[in-house]
Amino acid sequence: MSVQLVRPRVIALDGPSAAGKGTLARRLASHYDLAHLDTGSLYRAVGRRILRDGRDPKDATYAAGVAANLQPVDLKDPELRSEATSQAASIVAAIPAVRANLLAWQREFAKAPPDGKQGVVLDGRDIGTVICPDADVKLFVTASPEARAERRFQELQAAGANPIRRAVLDEMASRDRRDSERATAPLLPADGAFVLDTSDLDADAVFDRVVAFIESKTRPRRA
Repeated sequence: MSVQLVRPRVIALDGPSAAGKGTLARRLASHYDLAHLDTGSLYRAVGRRILRDGRDPKDATYAAGVAANLQPVDLKDPELRSEATSQAASIVAAIPAVRANLLAWQREFAKAPPDGKQGVVLDGRDIGTVICPDADVKLFVTASPEARAERRFQELQAAGANPIRRAVLDEMASRDRRDSERATAPLLPADGAFVLDTSDLDADAVFDRVVAFIESKTRPRRA
């Protein structure tokens, strides 16, 4: 009688910017054949729409309206990964009405994965604490501000930008403060989450450690 590992149905992956959660989430989704949602892209799309409309991301009423009417095409904007969009996303993410308007969308994705998938990997900043508190697996990846700023700096350079290291570090510190100090769904590890500091780890090492954790927590079943 063979033994098979039960695939987790919901993996909640949280962490600050440039900690490596996006790369990890995609690899986990591929490894376990699960659907993937980068929930940060929803907030980026809201921030980008607001900037494109020439409005202030701090305008809570306008931001909430954008979040309530977000369209799939908004997630394909080529400027979604720009630094200006990142900063706007961090601002709108602190607005309770924006988070409330995107909450149901994220939970529905987890409840009914697309493309016939049997589970999901959601990465963001409040997945294990708010969106999917009953997730089978809760992960929290982090890294030192300096390591994350350097990764972001290299990412911007690769995209053709001409960033200044100190400015990147300052902007990251500002975003960290907004994420961790906001009243609604502040960034913090969920209860029972596996916390991993990726400062001195490459992507393969991070993936291997997380898979080992997931499989140690997954109950075997006999087939």
